[in-house]
This record gives sequence, structure tokens and C-alpha cells, in this order.
Amino acid sequence: MRALTFHGIEDVRLTEAPDPSLLDPRDALVRPLRAAICGSDLHAVQGREEGLDLGTVLGHEIYGEVLEVGSDVQAVRPGDRVVAPFTTSCGKCTPCLQGLTARCELGQLFGWSSGGQGLQGTQADLLRVPLADTTLVKVPKDVSGARALLSGDVLSTGMFCALQAGAAECQTLAVVGAGPVGLMAALCALHLGADQVFVLDSVVERLELAARFGAEPLSIEEGAARETILARTEGRGVDAVCECVGSPAASRASIELLRPGGTLAAVGVHTEAAFAFSPGEAYDKNLTYRAGRCPARALMDTTLPLALDSTWPLEELFTHRVPLEHGADAYRIFGSREDGCIKVLLELD
Repeated sequence: MRALTFHGIEDVRLTEAPDPSLLDPRDALVRPLRAAICGSDLHAVQGREEGLDLGTVLGHEIYGEVLEVGSDVQAVRPGDRVVAPFTTSCGKCTPCLQGLTARCELGQLFGWSSGGQGLQGTQADLLRVPLADTTLVKVPKDVSGARALLSGDVLSTGMFCALQAGAAECQTLAVVGAGPVGLMAALCALHLGADQVFVLDSVVERLELAARFGAEPLSIEEGAARETILARTEGRGVDAVCECVGSPAASRASIELLRPGGTLAAVGVHTEAAFAFSPGEAYDKNLTYRAGRCPARALMDTTLPLALDSTWPLEELFTHRVPLEHGADAYRIFGSREDGCIKVLLELD
């Protein structure tokens, strides 16, 4: 099969990879029809995260058609259209039953193989899905696959961040980073009831999209975003921050925007060794800090209907739509934010 595979830092190639097969009675084989490139795919590609095996098939966002199922699979059948979260989950272990499906005791992350162990990714002609009954979610055949796949990652992660921030009770909330997850966090915060949402970024196209989503964009290039927020909040700072970048600079900016007693919700993937703020600063702010991987499968009952709601302008996230054979170049464009790129959709049908 054709696949986008990892071969080292800044080295993504379209290659021929072995076709997957059913390895367990709980498996399903899915033919991806739509996949997407996510910011977290770049962690290994750009060298911020180590350990990914060379030759691993990349990707964890998927809308596709079920081709074959194992003997124990009951919830999906060949011919069904499905989406999946970025991790598999069993639905039965303690974390799953607590709604923390991203930490399932049997769960694996699509597109991550290290030391010969793990799952191949979604950016290929075929995909094996373990724990298919409790991982895959059926969708009607006549819906937009591009919209549907967003529920498996960036929309659910944005919703998770907004919920962690307590957006429903916020008069003011700031989103640091207007990538796809940050834009979804802003949209979800407004949906949940936040009165005013500021979005901070340096990329003009992303700030323009934030404004179309109903948030107030603030450019960090102009250097006055913090001063603007303090002026608008009578010097206190915002009630909560959604940090959607995963860098020391983003952490530093976030804590400086918060009022005393505020909440910092971080869904950006951090790879640094220490926090960018001190325990004393957290103490002096009476800070509530909430972080972690989004339990996307647990949220999909909420986010999939939102993804399919045509009044939500989600298709605007996809600034670039390319066939799989152009995927390697799309990684370069996405990684360097060329040509106003916000998110890339890979079309495989």
C-alpha cells in the first residue's frame, strides 16, 4: 500500500508499506478516505520528540470505510463509514470507565511505533484498528468526511481544553496559539458560554479565522497583547487561559495573562524538562493548572454532532487539500506555515 512514512528529521516520504491484516478478533481493517496532518505529527518530524521508528506510517486523524472485521467485532460491519479518535480504547478498564479514554490500559496511539511496538498511522491506503468496537464511531455515508474526522482529534481536544479551563463560567478567556486546536478551543469556549475570548498568535491568517469564529484576535507580533488584555480586564487578567502550543514561551505568556485564582488549561504537548514558571509564581497566583492528553473517544458523542453541524464553519480550517501522493510536500508546507497553511486534508478516494 501507499503510505506517508517517517525517515528522520524533516524526512517524510511516500513509500510502499506492507498491507496491514487482522491480528486479533477485535481488529478491523479500514480504508482511509480522508486523513489529516496534525501539529502533533510534527513533533517527531521536526525533532522535538524522539523514539519514533524509521519507516513508521504517520498520522492519527481518520475518516474511512470498514473493509473487514474480526470475529469478535459487533458494532461495525464492512461498508460502514467511520471516524476514530487518535488513540484506541477498550471502554472497560478503570481509566475508560472514568472517561479518561486517552489513558486506556490497552490503548495505543495511531502513528506511533517505537522499538518495533505500536500502531501504524492513518496516512495510508489501509489501516488496522485494534479494539474496533470501542474505538470506531459510525457516521452516516452522506456527511462530510473532512468535518467528521475533526471530532477524533482537534475539535475534541479544543473542547477538552475549554472544559478544563471552565469556559462556561468565564467572563474572559484567552487562547494562546491559533493553530487548529487553539481555534477549536476558542470556538468551543464561546459555545460553552465564555463571554469574551481573546486569541493570541503571530500568523495573520489564523487570527483572521479566529475573528470569523467570534473571538477577538490579538497579534503577539505587535507586543501589546498582554497590555490590551490587562486594560480590558481592569488590570486583573483573564479568568482562564487555554494553552494550545506546548512551549516554554506559551506557558510563560499564559501565566502572565491570568488573574489571581485563574485556571491554566494546557493541551499543547510539552517536551521541555521543567515548567516555564516557578512554584512560587503558581502559589502567588493561586493558580489552577490542568493538563494532559484529550480523552477524545469519551468526548466524541458531544463533538461529532458539532462537527457535522453546518452552522459551525469548520471546513475553513482546511486551507490545503491534497492527494496522498503530495503529502510529503504538504508536511513541509504545514511545518513551515507556508502559503497561509492552517491545516492539511489528505484526500485518498
